[in-house]
Amino acid sequence: MDLYEHQGKELFARHGIPLVASAVVTTPQEALNAAERLGGRVAVKVQVQIGGRGKGGGIVLATTPGDAEQAAARMLRDGFKDMPVTRVLLEQLVDIAGEFYCAITLDRSAGTYLAMVSSQGGVDIEEVARTNPGAIRRTHVDPIMGLRDYQVRYLCGRLPDEARAGAAELLPKLYEVVTDDDATLVEVNPLVLLRDGRVVPLDAKVTIDDNALARHPDLAALRSEFPVDPTQARANDHGLQYVKLDGEVGIIGNGAGLVMSTLDVVTQAGGRPANFLDVGGGASADLMATSLEVVLSDPAVRSVLVNIFGGITRGELVAQGILEALQRVHARVPIVVRLDGTNAEEGRMILEAAAHPMIVPAATMLEAARRAVELARAPQKVS
Repeated sequence: MDLYEHQGKELFARHGIPLVASAVVTTPQEALNAAERLGGRVAVKVQVQIGGRGKGGGIVLATTPGDAEQAAARMLRDGFKDMPVTRVLLEQLVDIAGEFYCAITLDRSAGTYLAMVSSQGGVDIEEVARTNPGAIRRTHVDPIMGLRDYQVRYLCGRLPDEARAGAAELLPKLYEVVTDDDATLVEVNPLVLLRDGRVVPLDAKVTIDDNALARHPDLAALRSEFPVDPTQARANDHGLQYVKLDGEVGIIGNGAGLVMSTLDVVTQAGGRPANFLDVGGGASADLMATSLEVVLSDPAVRSVLVNIFGGITRGELVAQGILEALQRVHARVPIVVRLDGTNAEEGRMILEAAAHPMIVPAATMLEAARRAVELARAPQKVS
């Protein structure tokens, strides 16, 4: 569960991490009043669960309360990157002497936590890693031993002298957020040194482990504050693993690994996946119908790629499920179907005999991806 920035900072405050004076508002008038209380000069920050706010107009530096009111009005009215916005964070503008980066995340490959600190902040950390890898220090943290003092000193070693003490005091508190609140990611970009010598986070990206929410009813309750996408809600209700993406080729597969591979092959073929959808171990008619409903509800989808590997569910049953699903769901775009595994040949024969006008068979995953991309680019028929 990804928290809003202000929610992450509220967790920070519980652990004694110093913050800049701020206020969360839900109307332009509240923004005007809050900006006046904060001294007039504020950063107006849209609250969404995605990144890229600074580059997309989601952060505005307002020099007057009126400017803050106008910025908040725009954000609340227009949303951000097609996402609804229900609240805005106002923070008092501060005098910054230096910007850095720090994060603690779960390193699944190593089976432990990874702490990182960079002497460069306020920019994409991936770009720093590519162009100046020496600016980043990393160390794994044993969850039994915890974050040790010598690790903190090492992590802060590339920071300016005047920032080291404040950063060294803050890092263990960030680690407390990870362990006490079951976070899988705590990221601050930028972590700043103020002119008065304080080191404070100007941003907060916190991800809580969904599996641990039963231990944190206060955090679980935050779910009600997030806007619910109806497509995502439908997928969740039916146990589908669905993630909306920005492309035009809808993806349906069984098994997370197969779906991820399908996304990669579609990209390799020159297309852009519109979603990640894993139907799990089965592919019944009900499940296929629901999956197609979910994928086709996205107006950006211009073709669908169904990539099923028959295992427990046999290929002929998958084919029958697809055909039954198409009796219940209007297929407004072509559907490329690739079957493999148990009884795949029987499944392909069933689809061929049905001769459904919107089904396009494919023998291999690469062929299916190329065909789906071609169809997504072709002029769409009005139906």
